[in-house]
Amino acid sequence: MNTDNASLVTIVMIEDDEGHARLIERNIRRAGVTNEIIPLASGHAALEYLLGEDGSGGVHSKRALLILLDLNLPDMSGVDILQKIKTNAHIRRSPVVVLTTTDDEREIQRCYDLGANVYITKPVNYESFANAIRQLGLFVAVMQVPAAE
Repeated sequence: MNTDNASLVTIVMIEDDEGHARLIERNIRRAGVTNEIIPLASGHAALEYLLGEDGSGGVHSKRALLILLDLNLPDMSGVDILQKIKTNAHIRRSPVVVLTTTDDEREIQRCYDLGANVYITKPVNYESFANAIRQLGLFVAVMQVPAAE
């Protein structure tokens, strides 16, 4: 078995707030994660990347993705994106980490029901947020990638 799985994972960061995106990336790097990070600032850009030109998602069928998803995007709800990810045959096994300011219990439950793996509420306190992201970086570093179908 390949023990270097984590390095093969591409991190897809769907985050419209440039400051948060920089903070997330900096803290992932600080945790020692060197994986490629694809930053996407809108829901449409995210779906275009994830599903490819033909909309099938097949473009990523042989690729391991870890998706960091903000729920509050300017052009669509992150919940809609989560639903599209988890109902797509090619990318549904990709772990999705929801990173958002929303701490509504129903919203959190809805994300888990749709297949989110982790839900992290962005605290207003940047040190707490940075610490949560460092923990996420450690998670990525040890993550086992499910075999592509």
